[in-house]
Amino acid sequence: MRKLEIFIADDHPILLKGLEDLLIEKKMNVIGKAINGQDALNFIIKNEPYIAILDVEMPKKSGIEIAQYCKLNKIATKIILITLYKEIDLYLMAKKIGVFGYILKEFALEEIETCIKSVTNNIPYFSEEIKKHIGFTEETNAVLKELSLPEKRVLKLISEHKTNKEIGHLLFISHRTVEKYRSKIILKLDLSHVSGALLSWVLKNKHLFN
Repeated sequence: MRKLEIFIADDHPILLKGLEDLLIEKKMNVIGKAINGQDALNFIIKNEPYIAILDVEMPKKSGIEIAQYCKLNKIATKIILITLYKEIDLYLMAKKIGVFGYILKEFALEEIETCIKSVTNNIPYFSEEIKKHIGFTEETNAVLKELSLPEKRVLKLISEHKTNKEIGHLLFISHRTVEKYRSKIILKLDLSHVSGALLSWVLKNKHLFN
C-alpha cells in the first residue's frame, strides 16, 4: 500500500481546522490543505496524495468536479467527499464517479477515522446516516440489479405515468407483454398486488433507475 498521505480541503475554516486536528491526533499524515476547489485540484495533480478529503461544495471547483477530473485522468488519489447536503442525486453521482467515501459533515468527525480505515483497505465507505435519510438500502439496490433492461425501461415509463398501452407503443411490445413485465417486477420487488402498489413504489424510488 502507498504511504498514507492525506490532503484535506473545505471552505469552512472551523471544520477544516477541526478535521486537521483530529487527523493529527490520530497520528495520520496530513500533507496539505486548501480552502477552495482549484487549489485543492492543483495540489492533487502535483502530489497525488493517497487520500483527499474534500467538501462537496467549494468555491472555484466542487468536490464532485475534482473527483470527476481524477477519474477521467486516472489520478490514483482516493477521494472522500463530505457534505452538508442529503439529496439523493448527489449521493448517486458520488457512487457513479467512483469516490471512495461519502459522509455528512454533521457526522464527519465521528466517522472519518472509520471511513479512512475502510478506504485504505480498498473498501468504499458510504455513511449509513445518509443512506437512512434518503431511504437507500443495499438490498433495494441488489434487487434492482436483478431486473432486466426491459423491466427497468418499463419502470422508468411507469414513473412518467404512462399507461400499459402507451408503454407498449413506446417499447414496441403489446400491452399484454407490459402486464407480464409488471407482474415480474412486482414479484422481484416483493410488492403487494394491490392496485397502485407498484406506482407508489416507483414514484418513491424513481431516482434509483432514472
